[in-house]
Amino acid sequence: MIIRTAFPYETTHEDVRIPMADGVELYARVWRPVTDQPVPALLEYLPYRLTDWTAPRDWQRHPWYAGHGYASVRVDVRGHGCSGGRPGDEYDARELADGVAVVEWLAAQPWCTGSVGMFGISWGGCNSLQIAALAPEALKAVVTVCSTDDRYDNDVHYMGGSVLAVDMHAWAATMLAFASRPPDPLFVGDGWRQQWLDRLEAVEPLVHTWLSHQTRDAYWRHGSVCEDYGAIGAAVLAVGGWHDPYRDTVLRLVEHLPSGRVRGLIGPWSHQYPDRGLPPGPAIGFLQETLRWWDHWLRDIDNGVMDEPLLRAWISDSHPPATVYEELPGRWVGEKAWPSASVIPVPYVFQGAPVDVASPQHTGMDAGRFFPFGNDADLPPDQREEDAKSACFEFPVAAGEPVEILGRPSVTLRLRLDVPYGQVVARLCDVAPDGTSTLVTRGALNLSARQGRDRAVPWPVGSYEDVTFELNGIGHAFPPGHRIRLAVSSAYWPWIWPRAGSEAGWTLDPAGSALTLPVRAASPAVDGGIVFEPPEQAPPLGVAFPATLDEPRPERVVVRDVARGTWRLEVDPRYGGTRVYPDGLEFSEDAEEVYEIQDADALSARARSQWRIRLHRPELGWDVRVETRAEISCDEGGFLTSNEVVCREGGEVVFHRTWERRLPRAAG
Repeated sequence: MIIRTAFPYETTHEDVRIPMADGVELYARVWRPVTDQPVPALLEYLPYRLTDWTAPRDWQRHPWYAGHGYASVRVDVRGHGCSGGRPGDEYDARELADGVAVVEWLAAQPWCTGSVGMFGISWGGCNSLQIAALAPEALKAVVTVCSTDDRYDNDVHYMGGSVLAVDMHAWAATMLAFASRPPDPLFVGDGWRQQWLDRLEAVEPLVHTWLSHQTRDAYWRHGSVCEDYGAIGAAVLAVGGWHDPYRDTVLRLVEHLPSGRVRGLIGPWSHQYPDRGLPPGPAIGFLQETLRWWDHWLRDIDNGVMDEPLLRAWISDSHPPATVYEELPGRWVGEKAWPSASVIPVPYVFQGAPVDVASPQHTGMDAGRFFPFGNDADLPPDQREEDAKSACFEFPVAAGEPVEILGRPSVTLRLRLDVPYGQVVARLCDVAPDGTSTLVTRGALNLSARQGRDRAVPWPVGSYEDVTFELNGIGHAFPPGHRIRLAVSSAYWPWIWPRAGSEAGWTLDPAGSALTLPVRAASPAVDGGIVFEPPEQAPPLGVAFPATLDEPRPERVVVRDVARGTWRLEVDPRYGGTRVYPDGLEFSEDAEEVYEIQDADALSARARSQWRIRLHRPELGWDVRVETRAEISCDEGGFLTSNEVVCREGGEVVFHRTWERRLPRAAG
């Protein structure tokens, strides 16, 4: 990592409030180059608190952009951080309308040329795309990183039509804790307490809404730009990582947007900006790459950025299974079009007699983290234990050239169910000669969603049907002497929430079943010449991470109660811990997630989360604590949710609320 201290421009920054039409003011931090000339503006728009939670990351990139001649602006979403108003649902109409208003406000400032770009990762990448689909005139270009174009089937809520237990629960619990944090009196003054209490009165666990929409209905179509790619007026640089669950969005955007205003980039990365150097690498000079994008679209500089291949992608060489890799072996390749003529679908037909599959309910304990962040225990370990609970079909890689894939594999399975409901999970693994099994990619299908994600159709009991679904996209090379393994299971906890009766599994008939791989031939015209500058950033903010007396918890622990037949996964998501900011803020947070299930009982599934947050400013005598608890369990008819928020100021409870809901299970 190169820490850049000298830039073409000196910079300055200030905090401002941006007025909305209804009188609410959004809190913003603006970094600008010192110049008398107007400059283009860049916007990052998030609910994650610019004065503390994202501040270290913000200081890596916003001053860097300012030093290269852009006004770089970080804004807190309404109801979060130091912004006014009350928190709402993710990407709701109010948030997007506010975002359009911010774009227009930036364009109207005397220091702005009138051209605006938006960028962001995850939430910020998603609302960048969604605001681009509303087409404000000033928004000329977007850089969207690790984001989704499909809120139902490629987000944290559902996967293949099934409730995504691990993140439906965990992210709803996280946002409950985040939305309950107070404004900071250092920035908003004495009115912080009333603003906090008003915000708390509006807090509602998002899981209530998410579980109330179990099929792809109008709720999920809102904000899903895949509903109308043509609405996106801005140029889009779409960026993802093969270890991020949102990477398929990049493939869809380069397929559906006009090639003259889109480019895609997929590396080996996790759910992180590609310049941060977090595993797996290699990291790249991402800020320099985005600067080329901004210069072309916001300054009309012909710098060759649109001469790059439509899609630049990393193809990983085979590697042994591990939960973390500092860097993955592989190479960059380019595609001038997507779908690519150099990628051919190749079927691998199953062989053998029909097989009954009734995977233990704890199958999936070795799935790894749904959102890898670069931590030591994020990625899936050796898959042999999971493979043993699945039906496996293998295809040897012959001597000669490796089998190189790029894109989304798919499976067609001929299944028979003796119950109306079930799920199927397919994992593609690279099996080495020593037997180790490395997860390459995976996909899932709720069998009631086989005719479309917008409906739930029970299975005709006792009948065979063919189902086809895609796995997540990947770039991978299977070397000669290895085996390509497709492992198919009827359970995958805690990723997929099981349904009563699904313990019975299903019968798979290999006749009529197949795996189709997107096999890529080398393309000398675009391979081999793709290089990136080394990563660089602005000087760090200077946050300290003091040692504490608490014993650190392991990141992921699996506990088996042999007598009860219960499996428990304990997760420390490792978001931030304790840190001290240069302005004196002492910030600490601790989170723990627990997922339990019994081997033969789908209704035993249970997810629990606890958050404890403290914000302390000794010089102001300000000491605030937020504690939240969230649980989801189920019975035959529905989901049972329980949530609690307790907020304290100086040891005194100032807010306490609990929610208990039963939400019918119509699908999912």
